[in-house]
Amino acid sequence: MKTTSKPDPVRLEIFKNLYQFIAEQMGIVLQNTAASVNIKERLDFSCAIFDTSGLLVANAPHIPVHLGSMSESVRSLIQDKGDSIKPGNVYLSNNPYNGGTHLPDVTVITPVFPNSKTLKEKPTNHPLNTNHQLDITHPLPIFYVASRGHQADIGGITPGSMPPHSTTVEEEGILFDNFLLVEGGNFREILVKEKLLNHKYPARNTNQNIADFKAQIAANERGVQELHKMVAQYGLETVQAYMTFVQDNAESAVRKAIDVLKDGSFSYEMDNGATIQVKVTINKENRSVKIDFTGTSEQLNSNFNAPKAVTQAAVLYVFRTLVNDNIPLNAGCLKPLEIIIPEGCMLNPTYPAAVVAGNVETSQVIVDALYGALGIMAASQGTMNNFTFGNEKYQYYETICGGSGAGADFDGTDAVQTHMTNSRLTDPEVLETRYPVLLENFSLRPNSGGKGKHSGGNGVIRRIKFLEPMTANILSGHRNTPPFGLNGGEPGLIGHNSIQRQNGKQENLDPTATVEMEAGDIFIIETPGGGGFG
Repeated sequence: MKTTSKPDPVRLEIFKNLYQFIAEQMGIVLQNTAASVNIKERLDFSCAIFDTSGLLVANAPHIPVHLGSMSESVRSLIQDKGDSIKPGNVYLSNNPYNGGTHLPDVTVITPVFPNSKTLKEKPTNHPLNTNHQLDITHPLPIFYVASRGHQADIGGITPGSMPPHSTTVEEEGILFDNFLLVEGGNFREILVKEKLLNHKYPARNTNQNIADFKAQIAANERGVQELHKMVAQYGLETVQAYMTFVQDNAESAVRKAIDVLKDGSFSYEMDNGATIQVKVTINKENRSVKIDFTGTSEQLNSNFNAPKAVTQAAVLYVFRTLVNDNIPLNAGCLKPLEIIIPEGCMLNPTYPAAVVAGNVETSQVIVDALYGALGIMAASQGTMNNFTFGNEKYQYYETICGGSGAGADFDGTDAVQTHMTNSRLTDPEVLETRYPVLLENFSLRPNSGGKGKHSGGNGVIRRIKFLEPMTANILSGHRNTPPFGLNGGEPGLIGHNSIQRQNGKQENLDPTATVEMEAGDIFIIETPGGGGFG
C-alpha cells in the first residue's frame, strides 16, 4: 500500500478502528488472565498503543485517568533506557513522578521490535534513529504497547495501598521506576518478589501481584502480535504513517470543538481547604486553548497532591469529551492545548509528596473545575469514594458510584462512575464469595441530586457488613463541600461516611478515615449527588 502525505479518508477510518481494536484485544486478554478481583471483575485497568516516540496513538475505552497519563510513563522509559531497550525485554513502572498516577496503578510496557519481515523496511520518525536505517543486530522499537492495572495491594501502611493519611509516597507502597520485569524473554520473578518484600511497608500478597503482572505481560504480547499482523498486511511505512494521521485527525477534531468555547475561570475549594484555580483562555485565531492553573494551592502535606501526568490526563479527558466525532483519545488531542501547572503546587508536586488521593480525588475536582470554567456542566459527585479493607490474608479496593452533574440540555445520571474513573463495582456474589463480608444494602440515595431546570443525578447508599476483624479505609471527597450547581442550579447533596457497630452504636467518620472493624460491624457509605443546571 503506497503512503501519501495526506490520508485517504476510508483508510483513516480503517486504521483508527484497527488501532483501537488492538487495545481492546489486549484488554480482553488481561481481564481473562488476571487473578485479582480488582482487574478481573472491577476492570480497573487500561491498555493502549504508542508510536516510536511514546506518544499515545489509540486506546480501548478503559480508565480515563490511566489513559491520559500512560504516555508519560512510556516516554520516561525511552528517555531513561534509550538504545539499551532490547527485544525480549518488558518494563514495569508506577513512579508518580515519571508518568505514573499512584503506586497501586502499575504499568507494564513492552517495546515492539520489527520481526524478520519488517526488518527489510525503513521505519519513519524514530526518535533514536535519525537516518531511518535499521540495524539488524540491534533493531529499534517500532511501537510500544502498555497496560496499566490497579493492584489490590502494593504495600504501604494500610491493606489495599490506599492509605487515607499518608504524608510521603513511601507510606503508599513500593515504587517501581522502569524496572526490568522480563529480560530476554525471562520473567525475573525472584527479583520482583525481592522488590515487593524488601521494603519498610512490604506487599501483602506477592503471589497475586506476580499473577497480575504476568497477565499484563500476556495482554501486551497480544498487542505485539496484532501489530505485527497489521504490519504484515499493510507494510510498516503505512502503519506508522497512519499512526500520525490518526493523531492529526484528533488534533483537528479538538481544534474544531474549541471554536464554540468561551474564556472562563473557576475556583474550586475542596473538603480539606485546598483550592484548584483554573483560567481558560481561547485563542480563536489559531484555534488553541491556554489552561492555566496558577493560583492553585501549594503542595500539600496530605496525599491529595495530583502528579503532573494526572493533571494532564484530566485536561485531556475534558477536551476529548467536547469532541462529537468518533476519535480515539490520543496525543493529537493535546496539541492545541497549552497547559500551565506551576511546579510545587498540588497539581505538580515534587518527590516525595504523597499522591494516592491526588489520582482518584483531585483528578475529579480538576475535571469539574474545567467544566465549571467553560460553563458546560455542573459538578458531578467529584469523588471516587475509595473504599478499601483487608488484613494480611485479604485485600480489597473499590470505587463507588454517585450522581453526575446536569448540563444545559440534559439531566445528570443516577448511580454512575463519573469522569476519571470508569471501573465497575464487584458483583455481590463475587464480593461475598471472595471476602468475609455481606453487602447488606446497595440502593439509590433519593433526592441527593441538585434541583434545577435540569437536575443532577442521585448518589447511592452502600452498607457492607464485616464477618471478621479487618482494617477499613475510606478516602473520599464532597463530605463537607457540596458539588456545585451552575446557572442557578442547586448543588448536589454532600456524601457521608459512618459505622454502625454491632452493639448499635453509630460513629460518624471524616472524609478520610482508617477504622478497625469487628465481626458484625457495618460500614455505611452515602455518596454525593450531582449539581443541577439552570
